Amino acid sequence: MIALNALWTFSLMVGLLTLTPGLDTALVLRTAALGHRRRAWGVVLGIQSGTLIWGALTSLGVTALLTASHLAYEILRWAGAAYLVWMGARMLWATWRTSGDEGATRAGAGAEAKVGTGASNTLLGGWRQGIATNLLNPKMGAFYVAVLPQFLPAHASHLAAGVLLTGVHIALAVLWACALIALAHVLRDRLQRPSMRRRLDRITGTVIAAFGLRLALGE
Repeated sequence: MIALNALWTFSLMVGLLTLTPGLDTALVLRTAALGHRRRAWGVVLGIQSGTLIWGALTSLGVTALLTASHLAYEILRWAGAAYLVWMGARMLWATWRTSGDEGATRAGAGAEAKVGTGASNTLLGGWRQGIATNLLNPKMGAFYVAVLPQFLPAHASHLAAGVLLTGVHIALAVLWACALIALAHVLRDRLQRPSMRRRLDRITGTVIAAFGLRLALGE
């Protein structure tokens, strides 16, 4: 159904995209580093659920409407930017409102409890956070609109082929997430020190807020 060389080319493209440090990597690594493995896997599943939705909608031609409609794209862009800035700011505020090691511990826990769903270590809470982050990122939709149609065979079901290719992207992303979560588990004793948790939250909060600002500025 899909030529082997096309499949390899697509795999290479999305593989490089997956390995590029970005919002998804920061969110998964930070959640796992706090010791919340169930929530981290929830974030992974949420992000990949969003990827599957983008892939399916692109295969059906629906997301082309998003890029064709300036108003729809702008609404999604500003909603995504506001969500990311809010999420990053909550992490940063939680680390600044208290000081000292004990305060940092409370801050890290408070940030995890408040950012997303209000649950500290639940699969569902992580899933909601992950899918919201993915679906509110119009650049994810723009990427699929620009790339996926080039690999869809002309005389076959676009939906089936699109879901197959999206599945390749999801599989590579899950493998990368496994590596990130395993790394966080190995370094858990060091990463869960109060001072390290505070630094981790500040770095991640800054990264997420910066993504939101870049999205708002249209960069």
